[in-house]
Amino acid sequence: MRAARLIKMVLLLQARPAMTAAELARELEVSERTITRDAQALSEAGVPVYAERGRAGGYRLVDGYRTGLTGLARGEAEALFLSGVPGALREMGLADAASVARLKVSAALMPSLRDAPTAAAQRFHLDAPAWFQEPAAPPLLPVIADAVWDDRRLTARYRRGETEVVRELEPYGLVLKAGVWYLCARVAEADAYRTYRIDRFTAAEPLAERFGRDEEFDLPGFWAGQAERFARSILRAEIVVRLSPAGLRRLPYAVEPVASRDALAGAGEPDARGWVTVTLGVESEEVAHGQLTALGPEAEVVSPESLRRRFAEDAARLAALYRP
Repeated sequence: MRAARLIKMVLLLQARPAMTAAELARELEVSERTITRDAQALSEAGVPVYAERGRAGGYRLVDGYRTGLTGLARGEAEALFLSGVPGALREMGLADAASVARLKVSAALMPSLRDAPTAAAQRFHLDAPAWFQEPAAPPLLPVIADAVWDDRRLTARYRRGETEVVRELEPYGLVLKAGVWYLCARVAEADAYRTYRIDRFTAAEPLAERFGRDEEFDLPGFWAGQAERFARSILRAEIVVRLSPAGLRRLPYAVEPVASRDALAGAGEPDARGWVTVTLGVESEEVAHGQLTALGPEAEVVSPESLRRRFAEDAARLAALYRP
């Protein structure tokens, strides 16, 4: 514990010109007396730390006692501090490790780049969860994340509908999608890669045995394929819709992206008014009703007749509401 604190103290002093005993005590969560003893211990170990007395005094390192990453340009340094997702790191139990890593990089930067962390943090922020959702980290996420980092086999109990199944998994990677964590893993007994929602795990226990990772496995590529297959799997029905030019522009924001792409790719020629007829894949008539309502008068359902009637009823009710 003390060794880690001494290292962090040196890194703090490398990152800043000087720090008072009170500032160091707050950062390291110890007393000022402990800071005095730690500074003495560092000096005795050969680290050139010294104290300056007076109102502007504090602890300093002898000028030049630092490693300069002179090959980093400003843009590269700022990009480095954008590479982490603080919320995700915290949920995986890596917040402390990430903090120390950032501190090490800050300490090693040239003085002209010392403001890169602040410059990046004040200009860009990633808020991963979707709107209207209360983010909650799955309790088993840190255990599963450790197994992913360590290439360690995992025995997991997974909730599937009303039942639970037990699987032995080779955890290849984690994905955070719209605030929801997923595990991409190889199921050894099926010799197949599958995706699991981590909040549906009810138990997870790392095994002593490690697995040999397939170096050709591409996590981003695997996830992209899985996501598209899932999106297509829920498009179980088709409807025919006429869209105005404005409706065409707004369609990608109203329905599933894969459904919009397929519909627009197969669209017919526009009529004299610029309206286009498309065949749109939908999850259900109920879902399509809610999605196309957002397009208002820029969309006309041609078929099925049952969905067309629903929109006709909506139009009649709206006309009655807004009749002068």
